[in-house]
Amino acid sequence: MSTRRSFITAAGIAPLALTAEGAQGTARKGRLKQCATMSCFKGMGIEDACREGAKLGLKGIDLVGPKQWPVLKKYGLLPTMIGSAGHTLTDGINRKEAHNQIEGPFREMLNQTAAWGAPNLIALSGNRRGMSDAQGIEACVAFLNRVKVQAEDKGVTICLELLNSKVDHPDYQCDHTTWGVEVMKQVNSPRVKLLYDIYHMQIMEGDVIRTIRNNFAYIGHFHTAGVPGRHEIDSKQELNYRAIAQAIVDLNHTGYFAHEYSPLGDPLKALDQAIETCDV
Repeated sequence: MSTRRSFITAAGIAPLALTAEGAQGTARKGRLKQCATMSCFKGMGIEDACREGAKLGLKGIDLVGPKQWPVLKKYGLLPTMIGSAGHTLTDGINRKEAHNQIEGPFREMLNQTAAWGAPNLIALSGNRRGMSDAQGIEACVAFLNRVKVQAEDKGVTICLELLNSKVDHPDYQCDHTTWGVEVMKQVNSPRVKLLYDIYHMQIMEGDVIRTIRNNFAYIGHFHTAGVPGRHEIDSKQELNYRAIAQAIVDLNHTGYFAHEYSPLGDPLKALDQAIETCDV
């Protein structure tokens, strides 16, 4: 079964170079390479989302499947974070007994990701189900060690996502930065990093800017959303996204920075505002 972060590998997709087709975008400083998920477009189809996103200055769309990649290409956008393959949010890489089953689809998706010039492929710890932190770290390290050389050779970064277990994903194991960083330290690969979701980590631990600064070497990608509610990153929520974006820019982040919220109002106005807020 697929979730918003996982999908069945589509067979027979030819590698294609990603090129722009003349989309005229809004002028931005562009120090952060901003992108978005489809949730930001509030029910719009992929064609409309890509056309309008490119006009607003986005560089890519996160978490869309292979069948949609040609539409992104048409508008000069990258699939900036590819969904997980062979595992899900709840049944993830923290189960050693599942590694053999996960490995084949994951390696295949690594190949497709590289063939399209996409930068990142997501990995998910899965739920604890009574497993200790030490056991979960050991299992995640074991799986990532299996596939890291392929990621290094292909130039793709595997991003293990941090999610909150307090509100949205009960029992998810990779729910604190320190846990994820320990996995990163043990794997010790330039192509295995964390997906630091600012929304989720504000809920779990706060102290966002200091945490990003202290652990920046282990972070490959960012997600945004307003807290509470996971809606627009406007003045109605508690995070100062302009200050957060400035801190990330000051660290010379060369990866992508993706918006992942569900707007309550006009989706394109909200996305324009989000991009402008973070365009420091």
